[in-house]
Amino acid sequence: MNRSLSPRSRRLTMAVAVATSAALALAGCSSASGGKKSEESVGGVSAGKATTPRMTIAMITHAVPGDTFWDTIRKGAQAAAAKDNVKLIYSSDPAGGNQANLVQNAIDQKVDGIAVTLAKPDAMKSVMAKAKQAGIPVVGFNSGVNDWEKQGLLEYFGQDETVAGEAVGKKLNELGAKNVVCGIQEQGQVALEARCAGVKKTFTGKFQTLFVNGADMPSLKSTITAKLSQDKTIDEVVMLGAPFALTAAQAVTDAGSKAKVATFDLNKDLVKAVQNGSIQFAVDQQPYLQGYLAVDSLWLYKNNGNYSGGGVAPVLTGPAFVDKSNVDTVATFAAKGTR
Repeated sequence: MNRSLSPRSRRLTMAVAVATSAALALAGCSSASGGKKSEESVGGVSAGKATTPRMTIAMITHAVPGDTFWDTIRKGAQAAAAKDNVKLIYSSDPAGGNQANLVQNAIDQKVDGIAVTLAKPDAMKSVMAKAKQAGIPVVGFNSGVNDWEKQGLLEYFGQDETVAGEAVGKKLNELGAKNVVCGIQEQGQVALEARCAGVKKTFTGKFQTLFVNGADMPSLKSTITAKLSQDKTIDEVVMLGAPFALTAAQAVTDAGSKAKVATFDLNKDLVKAVQNGSIQFAVDQQPYLQGYLAVDSLWLYKNNGNYSGGGVAPVLTGPAFVDKSNVDTVATFAAKGTR
């Protein structure tokens, strides 16, 4: 299926997002069983807690150890789990085969639902089929916008990475960039490669892809420093995650380069870096929302038979630019760990 978003598709996706938000609001006010509502504070917000039977949901991601982006995903997932009377089991591994093994473990435990990222979809295809055979509902989030439907997942929550990359390329044109390096911190990760491919598609200047080791920050820093030292005409470094962008900013200084740094994704330190000007801008895909919706959607499916997008349309959570014009507003939420 062609995943390029036509104006009609964009309207459909926006409608799906609105409908999902409405469903979540209703879910937060009452339990599906019609039982009494209890109150508890989740992330500083008082929310109704479901009195439906206890569920167990496994969330299995491709997170690289130390990447703080996934802390925000987990915080959203934990908030939904607390509201929905869900036992949440979180695990991760960046290697596709190992992630598939974690999914198999969840199947063997007979969990009630699985939320999974499809960063390396080919490695996950077989185990996704096994989950379906076992009758376990699976939703996708964060990575796999082009594969979730083909692999039989119910829903998808995240960002169309190609569309996000294209938006960055256009923004760089507007900012006058001429020579861009796009750093990919994990080879073979389809979402990351789609981001850089999207930038390349719309950027009109010189474009280069640079593979760096996201699991080794000193190595990542030295690779970028060397690249900038070799080519003083590079005027923009685009990174694909907040910790890597912050390290890239240090590399710019070490290389004596005048290049600016932009990035996908946020964390608290990245927001501060946008505020102080060491990072030019960031693209936010709202990871808290992804984690929250992934868990809550499985609760809604089990208790109400609800699912978003009719099984054919993803629910988009981004992209949204964060720069000097709006970073102070975003910072208030970043301080809470929700952006």
